[in-house]
Amino acid sequence: MNCILLWITFGATVVEGVGSQQGIPLSVVKLWASAFGGEIKSISAKYSGSQLLQKKYKEFEKSVRIEEIDGLKVVKKLSESLEDMFHKKEEAMRRLVEAAEEADSQHEEDPDLQYEYFNAVLINEVDEEGNYVELGKEFILEPNDHFNNLSVNLSLSVVQVPTNMYNKDSAIVNGVYWSEALNKVFVDNFERDPSLIWQYFGSAKGFFRQYPGVKWHSDEHGVIAFDCRNRKWYIQAATSPKDVVILVDVSGSMKGLRLTIARQTVSSILDTLGDDDFFNIIAYNQEIHYVEPCLNGTLVQADRTNKDHFREHLDKLFAKGMGLLGNALTEAFTLLNEFNQTGRGSLCSQAIMLVTDGATDMYDSVFAKYNWPDRKVRIFPYLIGRESAFADNLKWMACANKGYFSQISTLADVQENVMRYLHVLSRPKVIDHEHDTVWTEAYMDSSLPHTQKLGENKGPFLMTTVAMPVFSTKNQTRNQGILLGVVGTDIPIQELLKAVPKHKLGIHGYAFAITNNGYILTHPDLRPLYQQGGKRKKPNYSSVDLSEVEWEDKDHVLRNAMVNRRTGTFSMEVKKTVDKGRRVLAMHNDYYYTDIKGTPFSLGVALTRGHGKYFFRGNVTVEAGLHDLEHPDVALADEWIYCNTDEHHEHRYLSQKQAIKLYLTGRKPHLKCDKELIQEVLFDAVVTAPLEAYWTRLALNKSENPDKGVEIAFLGTRTGLSRTNLFVVPEQLTNQDFLTAEDKEGVFNADHFPLWYKRAAEQVPGTFVYSIPFNSGTDNKSVVLASTAIQLLDDRKSPVAAAVGIQMKLDFFQRKFWTASRQCAALDGKCNLSCDNENINCYLIDNNGFILVAEQSSQTGLFFGEVEGAVMNKLLLMGSFKRVTLYDYQASCTVFVESSNSPHSLLDPYLAFVAAVKWLVTELVIFLLEFNLYSWWHSDLTAKAQRVKGKTMLVPCDTEYPAFVSERTIKETTGSIDCDGCVRSFVIQQIPSSNLFMVVVDNECDCSSSPPVTMEPIEIIYILICERFEHNESLKCERLKFQKDRKRPDSCHPFHPEENAMECGGVLGLNPQPMVTLLSLLCTLLAR
Repeated sequence: MNCILLWITFGATVVEGVGSQQGIPLSVVKLWASAFGGEIKSISAKYSGSQLLQKKYKEFEKSVRIEEIDGLKVVKKLSESLEDMFHKKEEAMRRLVEAAEEADSQHEEDPDLQYEYFNAVLINEVDEEGNYVELGKEFILEPNDHFNNLSVNLSLSVVQVPTNMYNKDSAIVNGVYWSEALNKVFVDNFERDPSLIWQYFGSAKGFFRQYPGVKWHSDEHGVIAFDCRNRKWYIQAATSPKDVVILVDVSGSMKGLRLTIARQTVSSILDTLGDDDFFNIIAYNQEIHYVEPCLNGTLVQADRTNKDHFREHLDKLFAKGMGLLGNALTEAFTLLNEFNQTGRGSLCSQAIMLVTDGATDMYDSVFAKYNWPDRKVRIFPYLIGRESAFADNLKWMACANKGYFSQISTLADVQENVMRYLHVLSRPKVIDHEHDTVWTEAYMDSSLPHTQKLGENKGPFLMTTVAMPVFSTKNQTRNQGILLGVVGTDIPIQELLKAVPKHKLGIHGYAFAITNNGYILTHPDLRPLYQQGGKRKKPNYSSVDLSEVEWEDKDHVLRNAMVNRRTGTFSMEVKKTVDKGRRVLAMHNDYYYTDIKGTPFSLGVALTRGHGKYFFRGNVTVEAGLHDLEHPDVALADEWIYCNTDEHHEHRYLSQKQAIKLYLTGRKPHLKCDKELIQEVLFDAVVTAPLEAYWTRLALNKSENPDKGVEIAFLGTRTGLSRTNLFVVPEQLTNQDFLTAEDKEGVFNADHFPLWYKRAAEQVPGTFVYSIPFNSGTDNKSVVLASTAIQLLDDRKSPVAAAVGIQMKLDFFQRKFWTASRQCAALDGKCNLSCDNENINCYLIDNNGFILVAEQSSQTGLFFGEVEGAVMNKLLLMGSFKRVTLYDYQASCTVFVESSNSPHSLLDPYLAFVAAVKWLVTELVIFLLEFNLYSWWHSDLTAKAQRVKGKTMLVPCDTEYPAFVSERTIKETTGSIDCDGCVRSFVIQQIPSSNLFMVVVDNECDCSSSPPVTMEPIEIIYILICERFEHNESLKCERLKFQKDRKRPDSCHPFHPEENAMECGGVLGLNPQPMVTLLSLLCTLLAR
């Protein structure tokens, strides 16, 4: 089938002006530009001290040594450093596994065991009389800076039990009792490796033991939805990768509540599948219906996008007809076999999940044909409803095919029963006693108390988890393959970045890492939230592919090499956006990559050609360097690691400057520091020291800066050292956030240099780059930043040693512009033309087309094309500016949502839970009125969902958008535009020694009919036109089918000959729980 892929975008048609008449003298505009350029450069150079700093670096020119950076050497060394870090975490988990298995082996199960443990929710809770509640004893909590100032207990762990489980259930109490032995191992691990954060044990029984102990709080509904067993780290550690076909019975008998429970069951099964798994869903009655018709005969990767796509289709299922299970089983076995033979998928465990309300036959002929005697495909039947007439047939299927049978009577039963299959799939691994270490992709778990607080204070808290399974080692249960649970610890992605030698990567260089599936673990361009500073995560944030950020690599050469864990190099031209995507820098990047041994991750380093490939070494005495480093105006990059203060507890209180001093003076022999980086930061401290005295003299000279137009002078060096000087008192600063932690793009960060440093480095040496900060607050538009780069040599390949700049008030800057635009060459001083004239409009724009000065102050900060669309179009046609097309595969688009869908609302965990409890209580109160009462309770719930009125919301999308860049070789030009017969002339003139342009446009013609030139992103709509079909088929289907290169996990445990397949489930009713728990839940719900 021949198909043509079209990207359809919607946008305005470009109108090109024509004409040649010139009405504005170029010589006059050139005079204005020259006058303003000379004035503003003089101010910028004087107050920044750029010439002094350039001179100081020049003095050391002959004594420094310039080296070309060996990218492969850098990436290999960084890989070894990360490998060592990961290995320490893995060893800590191994100690927990050994302790847990030993404790369990020594414990005899006691159904009557009573044990008071520290419940994470109840600790320190008291009743009305001031007495501690049951399981809520006094638990000492103290703030700890290592745990982001959360109040924790470093001696003990706490135990969290999900709301829908009884916290004094015998199985839970026994598990909690023997797992108390982990406390001393938690403490020992933390003493051995003080960089560890949260350690935990997730029990197969459902409880979660967490160290250090911390207080948990239920949500506004009185619920804690967290269940460790449905977390990716638990599932990955407990099972091997799997191919799964889910069969859903949609015959007529499945109408009503049964179909609702079936949908929730399928959704819960999808929750247990991860990126190393593959699946499809088939609905059956007298016919076979693939839930997604375009995926007939194949399986797809169980990533978030695919699972969400199938969830949307679950709501479209409806029950009718009769169920022919034999045909459905035949289709499922055929699909698994044929897909396995293609060499795709997991190539490990295989399973069929059967969701039905009964089976009239055992279908042994089907199993004999497709699955016996090897029984490589496990069968997991889920009987929906209270009736048990067909339970024997379904249980026989499970037992005969190494599966597990479960009966699900209510929505409340779903999750607990679905989870049982994971423990069956874990049996071969348990019997093999293979403690495979697993590593998750980067993720945020906002249901945990510590991540909730971090999200409020620091934005997205991305982490990866290392986890390891814990097995029962008792001889009498060996062939049952009993999984006790999973231990794990979190590693913040920020910790990985601390190991990156940022000073070796240059101004635009960066390190990044991906998983075996090609998903980003860390990359400076990863944007996990819908809005910067917001809290709402994008649904697919943890599965952003490397090809979606390094999109210039159309053939995925870099991505595929890294996925396949190769070591090598790659090179390509890239368009890197800065300043929140509004500006673009064209560069040539060299990529170096290798694997991180012992993990599924691959590591890459990107270096920019030119100054980004060179590094220089200076040398000064330790005494001189320390003397200048201790000056109060000196700061070091917060997120750069000069000395590792995390390795020993006694070093945690040290600042980086204090640590450097103690290291160099030999007073802390166990302190590990980057000797090379420290030597260079001492060199930069000495070279930049004269600027402190220079700026102080300017500040004390009352004749200088009388109107306080210049507010701050600042500098930064290649080693993360910065100096600042205020020319006004802090309270008078126009932009209070600049150079603070709030100004994330304006300071040295773990993965980037400051924006003003980056832009200055790409300017012609000796010139200043001017800009207005693009911050959300309008107040921040009232300043102008000016910065320039300091190069060591007069050579494009010379390393950029530093950048200096100033912050000045916008009105001060604009006054200088208007003053210059009133000048002329007339001897009598009477000027016929100035920017005060009503018949011309004057603008000052930067090299990306943003307005810094305009007669209407409201236009400041806007893109020039939005104000003067006709002129901008002409500048593009003439080549003065060029349009650069960019793509954003992590974009957000606004859609209108009319109302909630009531069936879909039941897939929400909380709403499903509410519905389950209501229905359960109804059945317990009066069985004969079950349907009517259920309908009443259920309709009340769904009515709430339907009352959600139409609103707009952000959803992920792909966009194409333009950026604009001036042509450096064109310094000046004139032009004219024909606006409906009226010719409008204009002049554009570059401001000397800057990135600025003066644009003067006559105001005699009305060109408002010309459309504006905007930078608005345009959503890319994918359409596949196929010659064999008369209709268009959505490309979304083709994208679902498409599978990029991925590397399977090394470990696979699909079956074991000693496995006891007779442990295959039974007819399960409701789990008995004390009435007090049920009533408390009901009271909570009724109160709402």
